[in-house]
Amino acid sequence: MGFERDIENMLGAHPGVRDNPGRRGLIGEAISRREALLSESGALATWTPPDSTGRRPQDTYIVDSPGVHEAVDWSSPYCHALSPETMGMLVRDALRELRKKERVYVTDRALGADPNYALPVRTITDRALVALFTDNMFCPLPRGIPVQARFTLLVLPYDRLDPERYEGKLRFDPEAGRTSDVAVAMDFYRRIGVVYGSAYLGSVKKLMFTVMNWLLPEMGVLPLHCGASEGPEGDVALFLGLSGTGKTSLSSDPARRLIGDDEHGWTGEGIFNMEAGCYAKLIGLSREKEPDIWWAVMHRAPPEEHGAIVENAMIYPDGRFDFSDRRLTENSRASYPLSFVRGAKLEGRGGHPRVIFFLTADANGVLPPIARLTKQQAMLWFLMGYTSKLAGTETGVIEPVSTFSRFFGAPFMPRLPGVYAGMLGEFLDRYGARVYLVNTGWSGGPYGEGRRMDIRLTRSMVRAAISGALEGAEVREDRRFHLLVPQRCPGVPEEILWPRDTWRDKSAYDRRADALAQEFRRHFELAFSGQAIDPKVAAQCPGR
Repeated sequence: MGFERDIENMLGAHPGVRDNPGRRGLIGEAISRREALLSESGALATWTPPDSTGRRPQDTYIVDSPGVHEAVDWSSPYCHALSPETMGMLVRDALRELRKKERVYVTDRALGADPNYALPVRTITDRALVALFTDNMFCPLPRGIPVQARFTLLVLPYDRLDPERYEGKLRFDPEAGRTSDVAVAMDFYRRIGVVYGSAYLGSVKKLMFTVMNWLLPEMGVLPLHCGASEGPEGDVALFLGLSGTGKTSLSSDPARRLIGDDEHGWTGEGIFNMEAGCYAKLIGLSREKEPDIWWAVMHRAPPEEHGAIVENAMIYPDGRFDFSDRRLTENSRASYPLSFVRGAKLEGRGGHPRVIFFLTADANGVLPPIARLTKQQAMLWFLMGYTSKLAGTETGVIEPVSTFSRFFGAPFMPRLPGVYAGMLGEFLDRYGARVYLVNTGWSGGPYGEGRRMDIRLTRSMVRAAISGALEGAEVREDRRFHLLVPQRCPGVPEEILWPRDTWRDKSAYDRRADALAQEFRRHFELAFSGQAIDPKVAAQCPGR
């Protein structure tokens, strides 16, 4: 069915295979091979080519094969079909290049902290840093999982494809005037993936998340693009949002135990983390506002005991980082094990969520910093997945752009939308979680005029929602966006809660808010017309 024999032949004949090397060895080889440099803390610093500072959604493919075709949402702008024959070419080309490499690194890890749903992953790459990344991010391999269940990932981050060989088979790149020389491809049926030409480490984990989000619904598990934390009483909170909306920052609360910062599965028993590490945005990082992330990267340790990977951040010759420097990218990142987060829940599992937060970074500055959602409102905002796509999270995005991403993670949710939306509705009914919309974006004006919401105020609002303090609070209805906005919140100035009050020019606010509401209406009609959306849910769409 797959490519197992070709892969085993390549590994068996290669003289430089490092089969599941120890963590210290990987760190040492990443340094000695100059894949990374040492920072003052002992963390590793690395940089990618300018076209690899974010994901490559246009160059990401799903193999269109029997058993897969009918279930994939091919209408999604993120689901690009690839023929099985072209996937075969990619695998063979990757294996041919790996044979030429001086060293090949193999790691056997897993996605899923719950062994009942874990997916074993074998990563094969020519880069020690990629292998270390899988050691940071993926879970230890559970015992007793059959090798037949394994997913194989081939990663060649700095090699490029021959455009002429793939002409008519891969995307035509208008900027280059030829076929693209990059491919991030996955085959659900044959359980193999290829990252070819993308040096952004996030390509590795996001490919695997997409695979998990395909597999889990068949097991009765709802995958969610979210961070998760647990309070002293075992209360679990989930934070759904796209990159740059604050999932990592808000779920990494010193007063709570971090379960995970990016992707989880919700089962009949509770939630589980899909990974064993964090991949945090670093731009503007400070010790005061994000102490857990700061410590994970900046605590001093010998290099062989550190192993955090800092990607595309400014560093001075003396090893000091400057996380405010945006010249290379807004999307500087740090990869580190969950164990680097003080007080983290290393088993990566928790009970059913008490509170769910939908995070949006609204660059228009018109959405309230927090609003309580009814079930129908929650279903609507889950379907819409609105945020402003922030600079750096994808190649070519340099200014915030309004975007609608189903389930706050459309690039990684390949199934038809009714699957994920239906499961969320069932789980909300069954387990009674409260849902809030939280705007971590701008206040007092749009991007460029207003100011980004202070994360310390956002934390106060999130804590009030988790504690239940907002449940009985008096609310004011925002009829334009169909939101219930608390009039008071402990630790938060009242004038911040109603966004119109933060604008000097109220008529400018009204124009901007009306324009965004109409964007909602148009997108809803385009994306969901004819899909039998519950009228009570549809009625909650802004602009309607």
